[in-house]
Amino acid sequence: MPINILMPALSPTMEVGNLAKWHVKEGDTVEAGDVIAEIETDKATMEVEAVDEGVVAKILVGEGTENVAVNDVIAVLAEEGEDAGNIEAPAGGKTQANGGGKAAEAKPEPNAPPEPARPERAGEGEGVPRAGLHAPAGSNGKNGSGGEGERIFASPLARRLAKEKGIELAALSGSGPRGRIVKHDIEDAAKKGVGKAAPAAVPGAQAGEAPATPAPTGMSDQQIRQMFAEGSYEAVPHDSMRRTIARRLVEAKTTIPHFYLTVDCQIDALLKLRAEINAAAPTRDDKPAYKVSVNDMVIKALAMALQEVPEANVTWTQEAMLKHRTSDIGVAVSIPGGLITPVVRGAEAKTLSAISREMRDLAGRARERKLKPEEYQGGASAVSNLGMYGIRDFSAVINPPHATILAVGAGEKRAVVRDDALAVATVMTATLSTDHRAVDGALGAELLAAFKRFIESPMSMLV
Repeated sequence: MPINILMPALSPTMEVGNLAKWHVKEGDTVEAGDVIAEIETDKATMEVEAVDEGVVAKILVGEGTENVAVNDVIAVLAEEGEDAGNIEAPAGGKTQANGGGKAAEAKPEPNAPPEPARPERAGEGEGVPRAGLHAPAGSNGKNGSGGEGERIFASPLARRLAKEKGIELAALSGSGPRGRIVKHDIEDAAKKGVGKAAPAAVPGAQAGEAPATPAPTGMSDQQIRQMFAEGSYEAVPHDSMRRTIARRLVEAKTTIPHFYLTVDCQIDALLKLRAEINAAAPTRDDKPAYKVSVNDMVIKALAMALQEVPEANVTWTQEAMLKHRTSDIGVAVSIPGGLITPVVRGAEAKTLSAISREMRDLAGRARERKLKPEEYQGGASAVSNLGMYGIRDFSAVINPPHATILAVGAGEKRAVVRDDALAVATVMTATLSTDHRAVDGALGAELLAAFKRFIESPMSMLV
């Protein structure tokens, strides 16, 4: 029987992904283990392997399709002896309970835990009836004039754009396969002014009166757009990474009680030691084997401080405090469209040169969106360094499930007092953002004091 290839779950929390590229076409023969597609999540791009052999009978989701739900059927394989040309695409995008479909597997995560069952949601995918309506008997499922009961076939991206632009899908005719409404149809309708939904009435406004000024919070996209002149802006749809960042930042700032501690560290000794370490690096092909950065030394210092103050090396859960044995430090890396936090595991036990090489590898693959989920998930604390941009000090937002994050500013020459006399030193400001549920004020201060000691006496990190 035909084998359904499903949109795989590349991590336990993944709900949707983008189908970036197909490595096969209809009619191709594939074997188990062949790479058939590339899937983009909000964090990475990962290869998908076939788990069965057969002939690609139907490709149901085209390259570049965004927000494909996990477990949607993306292609169909014909088994040996079956005529690929006679196989019909399964009805609807989801797998059926008795469909017998087998999901393609993500290459980097063969042991990923199974994705929990997810209920159908109206408006997700194509062929979904309008809420409260059912397709009438004999309906061909095409988009039409929007009569009662008709199904509206539209891609998830088209649905989102239509909602943002205030366009009624029922008023449009789709140009995609089987009359499906796609992104181009929405953009074309927006340019022509077709299908504009009537503006929602503002509660409390009387007939003939101007609507009241919307509240600064809780406004819909349409209400916000009405505050700006038509044509005065360009609407750039959010990608999945930006949506995830926004969701997690709201979660962090509204559920984690932050407090902040700031300390100034004199780093002249650290800079001197760094220069000596780099000067002693062996060369390979006339290039140094490593080049330790200040940030590498900050990672090491924070990791060792967490070992010295183990009560702060924790993660809060509703039922228990998780006390970590190793110092796993996340490091914020800026990438196009957002940021990601790869984790240096067991940083307290690694040499500075090892941390340097690992960070160079993680940051490079992060910018190419090639990190595996286990390389950016977890950790107990993190470092966010904006010193290279000339930022003196700032406060970072805690990245769950971390209990702390260290915001590091630029090292700069400042006047300091030594032995009751003015002197000049290179000073770096560091601010610790702390989850008050897990780390109290005195404990956070103890952690930051330990960090300062390691930074100002950097030789202690080498013994």
